[in-house]
This record gives sequence, structure tokens and C-alpha cells, in this order.
Amino acid sequence: MTEQHAQQNDPSRQPAKVPSGEIEINGVSYMQNGKGDMRPTELVKPQDKLQDQTVRAIIGFAVALSEEVGRFKNHAFDDISAFEAILAEKYDAKVGGAKGNKTLISYDGRYKVQVQVSDLVDFGPELQIAKSLVDECLIEWAADARPEIRDIVTRAFNTDKAGQINRSEIFMLLRLEISDERWKRAMQAIKDAIRVVGSKSYVRCYQRPAVDAAWEPIQIDIAKA
Repeated sequence: MTEQHAQQNDPSRQPAKVPSGEIEINGVSYMQNGKGDMRPTELVKPQDKLQDQTVRAIIGFAVALSEEVGRFKNHAFDDISAFEAILAEKYDAKVGGAKGNKTLISYDGRYKVQVQVSDLVDFGPELQIAKSLVDECLIEWAADARPEIRDIVTRAFNTDKAGQINRSEIFMLLRLEISDERWKRAMQAIKDAIRVVGSKSYVRCYQRPAVDAAWEPIQIDIAKA
């Protein structure tokens, strides 16, 4: 029995409701194709019907799992907040570090919950000034510019498919040690362009078989499970 079938037979793990691929109009069953055309169900190929049913079944479990993960995250933060409230009230103590990061470990040292807060960063118009200065440097350096520097610059200022600046590559530019004054002004312009527009909190869980063993993450990411 496949895992999907096992899930379907497990009453504790019911899929979310996904609309049926069939639509009834005047007593006749139709299926809408990707172009928006309505096709009588009886004229749809059996393999296309089977594929449609398979996809909808998987999506039903995926949506249910996503909702379950969302509930887990909310419960985790609620439990941590309640714990901190008790500490503050009874013991005048708190758990946490810079920017709200915190780590909670079980008494036996085998389980760990980490809360990490990451800043959400955007860039202001100073970034275009930085790009102009960097371009000036590359043009003047010409053949003397190392290929890896050119590559980093190209990746940094090229937008991705969503039209977003490649933030990680931008920050890589700041780590390059280059003495040219225009380059230094460009890096200062990048720093001035950085805008913290919010933050996002993450909860990560770990376990280990013994206190002297390495921590193993409890995978919640479906791509890493």
C-alpha cells in the first residue's frame, strides 16, 4: 500500500477539500481544460481524467499539511510566549538574545527549540548610485579586473525572475577588500541604501540521541524530509 493510500485510510489525516474537476451544466458533466474550454467529460481521455484525479488528491493532502504546519508554528510561538510570561511573572527572568533570538533546551539536553528573527531588507535609490560607481571602476580597470569580481557585480545588480535585486550578492560586494576610492564610495552608498522594512520569525526544532551527539534538525521542509 502506497503512502498516499495509507494517508487516505488514516482518519486522523484527512485531505483538504479540493474542487472536483467535473462541472455539471444542464445535467451534462463537463471538464474545463487549460485553455478555458469546456469539454464533455465523456470525451476527455481516461489518462487525462486519471491525472486530474491524482493531482487533486495530492493537492488535497498538501493543503492540509500546509495548514497543519501553520497551526504548529502558531502553537509553538504561543507556548514560548506563555513560558516567557511565567518566567517574567514568577522569576523576573527572560530568555532571549539580540533581535529576539532565543534557544530553549530540554532538561536532559536532548531536545532544542530555537527562535530566530531575521530582518527583511530592501534597498533605496542610493543603490543606483552605487551601481554607477561600480561600473566606472570596472570600465577603468578593464582587463585588470578579476573575472570573479565582474561575475559578482553582474549577479548582484541583475534582477531575478521576480524582479528583485539579488540581496546575497549585494552583501558579497561589501565583503570585497578594494582600495579604490570610488569603490569605497559605492560600498558606502550600498550601506546607505539598506532599509529594514520588517522582520520574520522562524522556529526550528532539533533532537539528538545523547548529550554528546550532534544536533539533528527535525525536518519540516518537504524538500528536505
